[in-house]
Amino acid sequence: MATVAVEYANVAAVEKSSSCKKNGPGYATPLDAMKGPKEALLYVTCVYTGTGRENPDYLATIDVDPSSPTYSKVIHRLHVPYLGDELHHSGWNSCSSCHGDPSAARRFLVLPALISGRIYAIETQKNPKAPSLHKIVEPEDIVQKTGLAYPHTSHCLASGEIMVSCLGDKDGNAEGSGFLLLDSEFNVKGRWEKPGHSPAFGYDYWYQPRHKTMISSSWGAPKAFSKGFNLQHVSDGLYGRHLNVYSWPDGELKQTLDLGSTGLLPLETRFLHDPSKDTGYVGCALSSNMVRFFKNPDGLWGHEVVIYVKPLKVKNWILPEMPGLITDFLLSLDDRYLYFVNWLHGDVRQYNIEDPKKPILTGQVWVGGLLQKGSPIVAELEDGKEWQSEVPEIQGHRLRGGPQMIQLSLDGKRLYVTNSLFSAWDRQFYPEIVEKGSHMLQIDVNTVKGGLALNPNFFVDFGSEPQGPSLAHEMRYPGGDCTSDIWV
Repeated sequence: MATVAVEYANVAAVEKSSSCKKNGPGYATPLDAMKGPKEALLYVTCVYTGTGRENPDYLATIDVDPSSPTYSKVIHRLHVPYLGDELHHSGWNSCSSCHGDPSAARRFLVLPALISGRIYAIETQKNPKAPSLHKIVEPEDIVQKTGLAYPHTSHCLASGEIMVSCLGDKDGNAEGSGFLLLDSEFNVKGRWEKPGHSPAFGYDYWYQPRHKTMISSSWGAPKAFSKGFNLQHVSDGLYGRHLNVYSWPDGELKQTLDLGSTGLLPLETRFLHDPSKDTGYVGCALSSNMVRFFKNPDGLWGHEVVIYVKPLKVKNWILPEMPGLITDFLLSLDDRYLYFVNWLHGDVRQYNIEDPKKPILTGQVWVGGLLQKGSPIVAELEDGKEWQSEVPEIQGHRLRGGPQMIQLSLDGKRLYVTNSLFSAWDRQFYPEIVEKGSHMLQIDVNTVKGGLALNPNFFVDFGSEPQGPSLAHEMRYPGGDCTSDIWV
């Protein structure tokens, strides 16, 4: 693994001459990335696992160029060779963390299969519109060499290695979670964390090398979440509420932050993009809080709730109150705006975070959810009145499900939204999208004053796929994006 000192030297050299033709992948700084080319393609993981349709999952290529005749259409489908994978999140073999290495290239999309434990390496450079399968890392090899299973978040490292968080052991126990290291050829190297320093639960992670820190979050035990959500499992201790603070790059667990009842099911974890900053956020799904984490003067890390989404009192639902369920969020590359979704309530929000301690709501749009007009579920307001959200139709389509995964354009002006969380949870909370399929939306963003507006000209319907309706999850651009690139 390259030393931190070498990484800093590389970045310093690049920053002195960002026009150097010998640069590696990505961009020298997050602000340079904002000036990158406008997105023309999106890769989306699409799932048949858990839908009752006996088809392999696939990677869809979406045309997002408004001048193209196939705008907002699926133009290619790469089906993986096995059934039952549950493709979920994805990452790159190289990103902006390797920008100082001219020998590195953002060539392979890394696709962990959450349920089967396989990891697919997808060749995207030869034909970006029609990616191809390059290599499969088999789950037996991973389990034999590391004991890890249920791979989730993949990030490239400045060393050329690839790190993948794994949520448990082969039997679905959270105590078996940890971090898998692959070399640049996708061979299993072992675990990243030091022996005895594995997290109690696994999920997402982000590293900030200038502060010699990596922070990971904690969803739950695979044997619990893979069967659908059961509130009793939270009381039984099968779901997480902690952040784990590691030394970087050596993998020593330094501190565990107990978020308590205000931080149940902490999922996506992001540091600010500016690598000099020592603050970030984690979205806590069940508590529906946005928690800020930060380094104190004594070098230890602290946390505080900075956004609270109040649960709604409801009729005709499984519980008397409905949480928003924050399932995904991201930060604009200039660290000015934070965006998140409430999967159950159905809204997408934009906050100004120029003061990271005091986010200000600047935009909100309703694009689905359990409370939209026409649903049997209604919210009861404090004055006793009933309320349901106004959700527009797009091109004659009633919006199904709730907003789930989001991806932002490099310039921060377009936000893409899909609506599948995980097949077992989709089937439980939004059976309609399992039956009729997902869709993808695009939201126009006001980056000057703030504000969100649904684009009526963009709609990708995964309900009309050739092999039947599918569930669309995470999105990636061929050139990198604000949720996969890390600066060192």
